[in-house]
Amino acid sequence: MTRTLSKGQRFVVYGLAGWCSEIFFTGLRSRGRDRNWRLTGHTYLWMLPIYGIAAYAFEPAHDAARAAGWPWWQRAAAWAGGIYVIEAASGEALRAISGEVPWDYSRPRGQKPAPLNWRGLVRPAYAPTWFVVGVGMEQLRAVLDRIEIHDEMAGPDAQ
Repeated sequence: MTRTLSKGQRFVVYGLAGWCSEIFFTGLRSRGRDRNWRLTGHTYLWMLPIYGIAAYAFEPAHDAARAAGWPWWQRAAAWAGGIYVIEAASGEALRAISGEVPWDYSRPRGQKPAPLNWRGLVRPAYAPTWFVVGVGMEQLRAVLDRIEIHDEMAGPDAQ
């Protein structure tokens, strides 16, 4: 029997992809922030379920946008908007639960002043980044759709 990845498996893949991407890019940006070559990347445990939401929010929206004939750039712009919505909603939820937002954009960064932000939750300057992330999510989705899991019987006694 052959099957595709379940929503739960996709949730984990999107979550891990988000974690790895965040660690990679915060590591690259740390050179300018920390003034050293350790390239220290970081993320938060909270982020895995936030990134994993893509399996439930992005994939159905992607199907609808493609069915409606949206070109890639319109879909990517929609994904950027969707990322802002998820970032703001999850940030507000985390603030209610823990009293703070792990990525609080209202704080100054090193010697730089606090960037333009909305409630510390979203930064308009990240729109191009989220646009590219949206294109990347479509590519990841295409890979996930091609994965087939073959369930083979272990032996004559297997049920």
